[in-house]
Amino acid sequence: MKPPKVTKKLAVSNFKTRLSVVVFWILIMLGIYVLYFSFNMFPVISGYGAKSLCSCVYIQGRPEQEVIAQELGTLLGKIGSFRVDRSDSSATGKVWFFSSKKAIYRKGLGCTLVNGLEEEELRNQPFTGKTNPTYNPDTVAWPQGNRLPAEVPSGIDLEALKKVVANHFIEKKPETPINTRAVIVLYDGQLVAEQYAPGFSATTPQMGWSMTKSITNAMVGILVKQGKLTVDAPAPVPDWKDDDREKITLNDLLHASSGLKWSEVYSRPSDATEMLFRTKDAGQFALTSKVGKEPNKQFVYSSGTTNIIQWIMRQQVGDAEYHPLPYQKLFNKIGMTSAIIEPDPSGTYVGSSFSYATARDWARFGLLYLNDGVWNGERILPEGWVKYTTTPAPAAPIGEYGAQWWLNAGAKDNAAKRAYPDLPTDAFLADGFEGQSVFVIPSKKLVVVRLGLSQTAQPDLNRLVADVISAIGG
Repeated sequence: MKPPKVTKKLAVSNFKTRLSVVVFWILIMLGIYVLYFSFNMFPVISGYGAKSLCSCVYIQGRPEQEVIAQELGTLLGKIGSFRVDRSDSSATGKVWFFSSKKAIYRKGLGCTLVNGLEEEELRNQPFTGKTNPTYNPDTVAWPQGNRLPAEVPSGIDLEALKKVVANHFIEKKPETPINTRAVIVLYDGQLVAEQYAPGFSATTPQMGWSMTKSITNAMVGILVKQGKLTVDAPAPVPDWKDDDREKITLNDLLHASSGLKWSEVYSRPSDATEMLFRTKDAGQFALTSKVGKEPNKQFVYSSGTTNIIQWIMRQQVGDAEYHPLPYQKLFNKIGMTSAIIEPDPSGTYVGSSFSYATARDWARFGLLYLNDGVWNGERILPEGWVKYTTTPAPAAPIGEYGAQWWLNAGAKDNAAKRAYPDLPTDAFLADGFEGQSVFVIPSKKLVVVRLGLSQTAQPDLNRLVADVISAIGG
């Protein structure tokens, strides 16, 4: 009977050996992943923190510690250290003892990460950025200025509307707050409701995040109107000539249907995080993406393609025209005097993500699209541009996306399948990270702006806008 015992002991020993080998390799692979994650993600955390802190302090004028506690108070943010240096108008971020990143503030340009070039070179870039209007907005009537009419349009239950707006600031679940910071309602062009969280006001510029993509749409429209861009022509990217990407049109890029491979993920290393927080030239980085599908066959939400569009605009018209373009031809034209769109280190606007404007100015932007691209009798966007913008992209799911704007046009026979089931199908919106939204609803003559810092829970925007519609008698 002894041989079987020896065999059993040997089997147990072999099992333990194999288990040890498996555990060893698991630990090795885990260690490799941790190193990979640390090497690629820690600079992103540092860059995200430095850039956000810089913009919030120098553009919004908020206290440093408040921004660190709120904007950078997430789990990943807590492993980093962040500080402001007012002696050179900068902010830095660092994860433990490495991965330090610095963002610098330049008046009229906002904040830019020091990536891919020396700080002195970045500070000395020739750049015509934000230009101020020649009038005082507080002395000019709405919507060009901030002087509001004494009376609101008739037929509105003003008390009910104010209650709807106020209700959106109430935290239903304080453990997972939605942190609403501003809500504005425009009806028939008039500002009929407005509320802000403590510490924010009508003069506080607020982050747009991916609502910046809709600004990019407007910039393209302006150049199309000038005859300097053609939507249906192949995208003018020299590096794409004579390869599979030569078929990609500007239309495909606007529709996020270029066929280029792209990963839009922020919880781990991805194309998007590399582009926004580690590179010198966002557009140049994105245009090196490889082909995954035929153009116009697959919808892939991509900040990369938006920055390719900005790169194209800069190359087509040159710096002398490109840099003043959003200010002279858009923002100042429609009274968006607070608006600023920030450039990457190469000098191209980060048209996917980095813009600030007051809630009123975001509302003005929505009003421009409500009015079919016309402002005070002047056509800012070409005729038919808003219709083009709000026509569903062929490759987008259930009519959810147009040209750099989100749509509610899908599933017209089944409201439950729409993104906003209680809103009309003609509603469209500029949408950004953490709950930034500008809703435009032509059939109701409405623009609704909601801004906030929704990190742990998402706001019920469907309910907010639906209740606004009810309050105005819709």
